[in-house]
Amino acid sequence: MEKLNSAVAKVPEITLVFWIIKIAATTLGETGGDAASMSLNLGYLVSTIIFAVVFLIAVVAQVKADRFNPVLYWVTIIATTTVGTTLADFADRSLGIGYAGGSLLLIFLLLASLLVWYRTMGSVAVTTVSSAKAEMFYWVTIMFSQTLGTALGDWTADTAGLGYSGAALIFGGLLLALVIAYYATQIPRTLLFWAAFILTRPLGAVVGDFLDKPIANGGLAMSRYGASIALVLFILVCGSIFRQRPAEAAH
Repeated sequence: MEKLNSAVAKVPEITLVFWIIKIAATTLGETGGDAASMSLNLGYLVSTIIFAVVFLIAVVAQVKADRFNPVLYWVTIIATTTVGTTLADFADRSLGIGYAGGSLLLIFLLLASLLVWYRTMGSVAVTTVSSAKAEMFYWVTIMFSQTLGTALGDWTADTAGLGYSGAALIFGGLLLALVIAYYATQIPRTLLFWAAFILTRPLGAVVGDFLDKPIANGGLAMSRYGASIALVLFILVCGSIFRQRPAEAAH
């Protein structure tokens, strides 16, 4: 597994298309997770178990693949967003941790994952994700970031009282600030990447809630199934029109 092509990483090149698909995938994770746990009445725990199995299968397939496969990569990303949605909802609502408590716990786990990854591999840059060990750290970190995003998005929209549109503006503004920092400062690109990666998840969470929550609660009351299908089609169109290349691996 460690003898992979050293010229390329097994993750996509970071481009504008990457971020567009990432936001769509995180929004799909919210609508898809809610469709299973609420619309199908499976509950948060059962939905989490189902999506966790899908996530584990996808990660194993991703790690075993000998090169970057965009379909497999985005299926794995979507799996992390759906399990992140139901897991965060289970912790926040069923276990009674609350949005704030869940967010703090997940921030700790995310930072711990990044720290262990850095101390073990010497870098947390996506360009180093070309070995099985680096991939495992990568996907564990993403799992924590996706779950954190759901809790953070719900906390901002509900507990903080900003509503879905207000929370979307907040997270959208923070992402815009990161874009400006990318072009106007010398802040390490790896730090900016992970900050943006984390922030796209709560943005997707509140946008997903805005689409499918009742009008009385500030949403558009769209069908969760319809919204999910539309997002899947959007991702497929983007992936078909814009060819994604693997990131160049660090030497």
